[in-house]
Amino acid sequence: VSSGMLLYGCSLIYGLAGSTQFQTLAEVLDKGEPALGLIVGMVFLIAGLAFKISGVPFHKWTPDVYEGAPTPVTELFAVVPKVAAVCLILRTMMGPFGELTDQWQEVITLIAVASMVLGAIAAIQQTNLKRLMAYNLIGHMGYALVGVAAGAKCVMIYMAIYLFINIGTFSVVLSMRQESRYAENISDLSGLNKSHSMIALAMLTFMFSMAGIPPLARFCSKWYVFLAEINADLYGLTVIGVLASVVGAFYYIRINRVIYCDDSDQALDNGISVDMRVIMRATAVVTLLFFITPAPMVDLTGLSAKTLFIK
Repeated sequence: VSSGMLLYGCSLIYGLAGSTQFQTLAEVLDKGEPALGLIVGMVFLIAGLAFKISGVPFHKWTPDVYEGAPTPVTELFAVVPKVAAVCLILRTMMGPFGELTDQWQEVITLIAVASMVLGAIAAIQQTNLKRLMAYNLIGHMGYALVGVAAGAKCVMIYMAIYLFINIGTFSVVLSMRQESRYAENISDLSGLNKSHSMIALAMLTFMFSMAGIPPLARFCSKWYVFLAEINADLYGLTVIGVLASVVGAFYYIRINRVIYCDDSDQALDNGISVDMRVIMRATAVVTLLFFITPAPMVDLTGLSAKTLFIK
């Protein structure tokens, strides 16, 4: 369905603009008022891309796929395609369709608001870690689209930090085993601090960061995005984003409570691979210390953004 929407949108755009080249599209759209059919094609294009990033209302497949897939595959789904799809949306909306910001900004804003709100509320009742991470991802994509709606390249910074935090979180999930099987429920984290203190500390760091607790990395990334919104006069979107962050903080803090306050009925298996230890520690350090020296990552994401928008 999403591929059909994407293809139909591309077909309408090509039929009315006469080209699929980004540079040519930008020149055509710069000449005057675009045809209604071209705007309709752009909306279909956005809908197809929104499905790829699990934006609401194109998100329904995500929790079931995340829960049903093997945990390493779920991690792949949560990181690589999402970063690529967000970059594609940025490249498309702010490149050839940059002159039509007033037309597509409302659609992107609607998807962003719905994703932030649903991601925060639906995650509260989850008991499976992978389903929770799926709704967490939906909320993340909402915040990323906020940056797109604001016309800001700061979304690249947000996605870079998203990359580190999610890889770190899934490294913890992949290290949790009971009787040689992956432990996937939130209740499996009970008493983790007593049996695996370093894993518990890493998870504490990632969860507090996702909750937006300052001065951890995700707080900094949200700061960049919300500042871009304010500069773009999208004050209502900023307020909704802040309120969704407050709601979302509940289930992140609940996980930390389970780790440090609850007793475990069945301890996790001992032994964590060297690779997982390295990934866990490296991502935790970036999450903790990003605020001290943000310049290297900001400069790198700025360079990648310039490369992304080369016509």
